[in-house]
Amino acid sequence: MSDMITAELVDLDLSVTTKEAAARALAERMVALGRVTDLDGFLADVAAREAQMPTGLDGGIGIPHCRSAHVTEPTLAFGRSAAGIDFGAADGPADLIFLIAAPAGADDAHLTILSSLARQLMNAEFTGVLRSVSGAGTAAALIRGDLTPADVEAEHASQDSVAAPVAASAGAATDTSAQDAGERPFRIVAVTSCPTGIAHTYMAAESLENAGREAGVELTVETQGSAGFTRLDPAVIADADGVIFAHDVPVRDKHRFAGKPTVDVGVKAGINRPAELITEVREKAARGEVSAGAPAAGGTPVERTGDSTEGYGTKLRKWLMSGVSYMVPFVAAGGLLIALGFAIGGYKINKAPSVMDHFIWTQADSWGALLFQIGGVAFAFLVPVLAGYIAYGMADRPGLVPGFVGGSISLTINAGFLGGLAAGLIAGGVVIAIQKVKIPAALRGVMPVVVIPLISSAIVGFLMFVVIGKPIASAQKGLTDWLNGLTGTNAVLLGALLGLMMCFDLGGPVNKVAYTFATAGIAVASPSDSAMKIMAAVMAAGMVPPLAMALATTVRGKLFTHTERENGKAAWVLGISFISEGAIPFAAADPLRVIPSAMVGGAITGSLSMAFDATLRAPHGGIFVVPLIGNPLLYLVAIAAGVCVSTALVIVLKGLRKAAPGTPEPGTSGSTAAPGAKQPVAA
Repeated sequence: MSDMITAELVDLDLSVTTKEAAARALAERMVALGRVTDLDGFLADVAAREAQMPTGLDGGIGIPHCRSAHVTEPTLAFGRSAAGIDFGAADGPADLIFLIAAPAGADDAHLTILSSLARQLMNAEFTGVLRSVSGAGTAAALIRGDLTPADVEAEHASQDSVAAPVAASAGAATDTSAQDAGERPFRIVAVTSCPTGIAHTYMAAESLENAGREAGVELTVETQGSAGFTRLDPAVIADADGVIFAHDVPVRDKHRFAGKPTVDVGVKAGINRPAELITEVREKAARGEVSAGAPAAGGTPVERTGDSTEGYGTKLRKWLMSGVSYMVPFVAAGGLLIALGFAIGGYKINKAPSVMDHFIWTQADSWGALLFQIGGVAFAFLVPVLAGYIAYGMADRPGLVPGFVGGSISLTINAGFLGGLAAGLIAGGVVIAIQKVKIPAALRGVMPVVVIPLISSAIVGFLMFVVIGKPIASAQKGLTDWLNGLTGTNAVLLGALLGLMMCFDLGGPVNKVAYTFATAGIAVASPSDSAMKIMAAVMAAGMVPPLAMALATTVRGKLFTHTERENGKAAWVLGISFISEGAIPFAAADPLRVIPSAMVGGAITGSLSMAFDATLRAPHGGIFVVPLIGNPLLYLVAIAAGVCVSTALVIVLKGLRKAAPGTPEPGTSGSTAAPGAKQPVAA
């Protein structure tokens, strides 16, 4: 860690009062040493990480941290505050602040060193000496590991202050020895993980291990951090009497721990109350409670948030988004291949014979047919993948088989996407119900491989074929007929509605609903004109927000910070590529002006696209698939109109905003907007 922290990166008299100011003060030291290239950009990444979960820990510690493209090498800065700074810890402000900066592609060795620091922070002797040390160089040496707490105390104080920790350690060792002398200790395996995988992951592991030693428990932790992870020996898991999951991101290969008493909590609980977790898992083991791999009450296997108060609506959205996220790559690949097939071979290419029987290397029609048929095969997976991964989001891997089976049946009975949605939800529910049935321990090994797939597939197949399949197929046909009948004002209004949805949350759930609605219509070999018009309107509207923000930063750059102007340059490329998320940095920083402006422009573009009868066979591609668009010139006019309206609105709204007292010119390093304002979050 010798090159990660130096005396220049230590501030033992941090006089600021807010976490944003503390991050800026420490980050400025990194900038001065050339460790950070863009102060505001780096602080935006720090704030985005902070928005995911507060980084304050019990015991007066704050660890703001992030991985950022603006960091040139792994760096650690330390600040000590006499007044304390609120980082969201339950026990109050933090007086020890560690700013950890890791490059976006930090190697495993550096991340391992950073994780070592995280473990040290669980050592009361280490943090106690940091609170009393008087020199920046000494503090840096202590953090690097060049000096031990005992070394520092020997130099600056009597040995009395370290006697108590040593005695406590001896007492703990005695307790453990006493346990060793008795019968077999209670055994626990644990998994810790956090969104960044740098600090909380390893601090939770250290805290659990320390609590385990104090309780006389044999506790082994698997840390699933940024440096990768080493799976626990299956024999260790098999011998364990209980499991603790302390995580805020999905536990990888969670099925390995099925069938054991399990406590499932957020990662901060592993840091702050490890003894309670150990007690809880022991109580569950005593009552004979076991987990068969079903989702914990606090979240789904796919998207664990650590919030145990989520309502059913939130869970349902996550389950559906799980299916959609896995489906989208099939949509993009298959749709673009089909569109290219039409472009090369003409609009009768869908009637061409199989390329296995007829393929001539020198004929364009053969290549067009090849692309079309490959795309058709990719499209055939859309509904099964949607259903399979909805079920996966609900019930983990056991949900995949019945989900895929139900999705395939949906295609067989012409129930389409509506059938796929129903099949996925039913499959997940059936698997969860099966997992709740208590079974003998001898049968647990065959449950996920034989019993659950067999029973769940049979139930889902029966329901889809015999009970609900026909009504859903009728509803799907009715929806298709309604879309085909849309003309005139109705079509324009639908275009405006889809445009509003595409620009409302810029890649979020509402945006995905509109996009999925559009792709569902063209996910067939011969989509209707109405379906292709809807797809064109959705893509056009989705391009508006990033292009409008890019144009606004070009036309009136003074209204934006330096970081926003840099983001504006990237937004040009993202916008023409139909990546709505390019506008997120602007919406996060100023949502009340940016989002309404984008929605108005998106609605105009969507309605004009429908009015111009523009069509699109490809589900993605942006400006690069214009040759595949019907009425391409008018389509570009629709996009330009929406972009101009959104640009004008956001400029006017930002121009009307009264400047806050003391606000510096955008782009200066002293800007107060960057850390304090809402920052861009990962899409």
